Amino acid sequence: MTDGRLEAAIQQTDAKLVILDPIQAYLGATVDMHRANEVRPIMSHLAGIAEKYGCAIVLIGHMNKSSGQKASYRGLGSIDFAAAARSVLIVARDKENPQVRVMIHAKSSLAPEGKPVAFELDADNGFRFIGEYDGDPSELLSGYGGKKKGKLAEQLLLHELREGAKSQKEILARAEECGISKHTMVAAKKTLGVQSEKKADGWYWSLPDGNDARMQECKDNESLHPCTLEQGGV
Repeated sequence: MTDGRLEAAIQQTDAKLVILDPIQAYLGATVDMHRANEVRPIMSHLAGIAEKYGCAIVLIGHMNKSSGQKASYRGLGSIDFAAAARSVLIVARDKENPQVRVMIHAKSSLAPEGKPVAFELDADNGFRFIGEYDGDPSELLSGYGGKKKGKLAEQLLLHELREGAKSQKEILARAEECGISKHTMVAAKKTLGVQSEKKADGWYWSLPDGNDARMQECKDNESLHPCTLEQGGV
């Protein structure tokens, strides 16, 4: 990346976006990607090229296999890759929904961090964009990005539908109060087999048969506000 060919290619094509995938393949045989003193000059060189020609440079790397670390330390090689970047995005699989990948902002130096978004790769339907998703980088990299909110969403649904059908609009409004996204509620709806019915004033959700045991848990704790069900041990 420092021998002039990258800069020459940008000049010739007037490129506004350069993607190096994976970054390891472009470092050169003499560069040890785990040594900060060798990575830092390369990152500074790339930053200079990006500024000189007004182009964005995107580096794609892979995660190491260590668990229990902060998201910013999970990239292969030196931490300087992430330290020098102005924006770092992580794509991870949600262990509870293996077909779902979540992209989340681990670092954003020039603007507020964006909200996590997800997409689905399904064997039958291919790619499907999901939209906003719950999770933080460290949890997602451990494979449990949506677990906590997912369980809370299920409990909230059981609580809200314990007396019968209720409007989708009202349920999603309550979920928003609890900090649970629409996507997480829809996923919980699918897990519980909640049924939908279109009425004159909108969609209504209702529980199917077979949730008696879990419904009893909610009735035992119905004095709790749905947002505190998890803390109440449900």
